[in-house]
Amino acid sequence: MPDKIRWGILSTANIGRKRVIPAMQQTRNGIVAAVASRSLEKAEAFAASTGIPTAYGSYEELLNDPNIDAIYNPLPNSEHAAWSIACAEAGKPTLCEKPLASDASEAQRMVDAFTERGILFAEAFMYRFHPQTVHVKEMIDSGAVGQVTAMQSTFTFPITSEGNIRMSKALAGGSLMDVGCYCVNVMRLMTGEEPETVGAQARVGMYNDVDESLAGILVFPSGVIGHFDSGLRAYRTHTYEIRGTEGRIQVDSGFAMEPNEQPVVRHWRGDSYQEIVIPAANHYTLMAEDFADALLNNRPPRFPGQDGVENMRVIDELLIAAGVG
Repeated sequence: MPDKIRWGILSTANIGRKRVIPAMQQTRNGIVAAVASRSLEKAEAFAASTGIPTAYGSYEELLNDPNIDAIYNPLPNSEHAAWSIACAEAGKPTLCEKPLASDASEAQRMVDAFTERGILFAEAFMYRFHPQTVHVKEMIDSGAVGQVTAMQSTFTFPITSEGNIRMSKALAGGSLMDVGCYCVNVMRLMTGEEPETVGAQARVGMYNDVDESLAGILVFPSGVIGHFDSGLRAYRTHTYEIRGTEGRIQVDSGFAMEPNEQPVVRHWRGDSYQEIVIPAANHYTLMAEDFADALLNNRPPRFPGQDGVENMRVIDELLIAAGVG
């Protein structure tokens, strides 16, 4: 394998065009070598607009290309499992967009397909690689708020088109799957625990059968109570807060930071208050670099694929609790 991995992009999804592909093209250890679509014309147009040298008119052609070292899978949620498993069968290490699958059962089959073959696999939760997230986790672990007792998170933004794939039940859409998954993930990450019980309420859209908004509660073994809300019809917000016996941490820009953004972590402890300015970083670039480093150095990724399965288990339970599972 060369000193830089050669990425193949499975589909012409907008997340790839706008965020991930430009970030991958800036990595120190990878290049974007090919893109595939079900339409060659579409793939060629996408490749020309993003500076990708090779375009394929089928996903199978990409998976059969011996010059591709790893696959990035940004297909709709409902197609993550089938095509990620196809990647495993083709021997291609794969970075799959979040949420990992339509449900935890699918997610486990995906992880097992890679594990059985000894092939690298990870979920693309980019925010975990941002120095802000790393710093907040270090603060929590060092007792910056004392014993954590409560967490709160919100991730919402407005969708105006009813044709958006996030509004399709068949494509595993909905606010929890699209953005609420971040809220669940950050609580699991910061506590280092899996919730014992969950509860949820949802509002289903008038013109679709997905949760356009959902509020959930997670109760963790240590006693931490987490509550969150997600939504596809509300003003854009992506925050989380951690409160403890001795202090509080507020993160106003928690999940979708811009590459040039210097987010601020606000910290109260006793009578003191400080604002911690975090250096700007492209978390998509850092995520892709970690995956490439893992592949080049024969080590596990920072976050194992099984973590994606556990996140999906919580999502499944929340959707059932809300009556939309």
